[in-house]
Amino acid sequence: MDDATDNATDNATDIREAVRRRYAAAAIEAAGAASGAPSCCGPSGFGARGPAGQAVFGAALYDHGEEATAPDAVSASLGCGVPTAVADLHPGEVVLDLGSGAGADVLIAARRVAPGGKAIGLDMTPEMLELARRHVVAAGVDNVELLEGYLEAIPLPDDSVDVVISNCVINLAADKRAVLREAARVLRPGGRFAVSDVIADPGMDAETRADMAQWTGCIAGALSEADYRESLSDAGFEDIEIVETHRVHSHAAAAIVRARNTAAPGPTPRTR
Repeated sequence: MDDATDNATDNATDIREAVRRRYAAAAIEAAGAASGAPSCCGPSGFGARGPAGQAVFGAALYDHGEEATAPDAVSASLGCGVPTAVADLHPGEVVLDLGSGAGADVLIAARRVAPGGKAIGLDMTPEMLELARRHVVAAGVDNVELLEGYLEAIPLPDDSVDVVISNCVINLAADKRAVLREAARVLRPGGRFAVSDVIADPGMDAETRADMAQWTGCIAGALSEADYRESLSDAGFEDIEIVETHRVHSHAAAAIVRARNTAAPGPTPRTR
């Protein structure tokens, strides 16, 4: 392994650990606070408000019906959207939530795919998974499965889910192309990809991209729309649609990203 590869691996590990620490702290805070946690998205001082002072992250983005479905989990939401609102879920489907956090979206999805369906939540942070398990028990939902693992190496077999959702998490991954390849791998041919994510403006400055606090706050690691489209296409997706929903930063916006899997791609190298 050459020096460049070593450096890339070390950088990816540093990013993953920084994200894990921040989300672990948020889970611990949410577990001890009736009002939920502050958003992980948004750098220090930016919080859950956009450039114009509007709510752009967290529970404020959910409508009252969704809050009633999973009130505790929604109050602890750290996302930039509501992917279940655009995923067109149906009873009997298997849904995978990448970076499921406190469990809001996986619980909403579980109710929508019942009877006969299942919602799977994947998260790398044990503290978040424990918080989500509490919310699943409190909600009395029995068609949820929670897994610990990395988005770049999803611990599920090929062609095993109908829909992949995610809420402002893919942008946090150090290797987003690997995440999208994995999403395509586990989706059945024709399966749907419907996520909320942060999209970087083409002119994001180098200082913002280099700031680790901004990365763990959902800004610096974001792909531009052009890069996102290219990465989805390379992973085997088609019918790609990216629609900006609201500004979250002077250099980035939240967006709904939707696509359809064509056919299962070849095996993806797995690294941990």
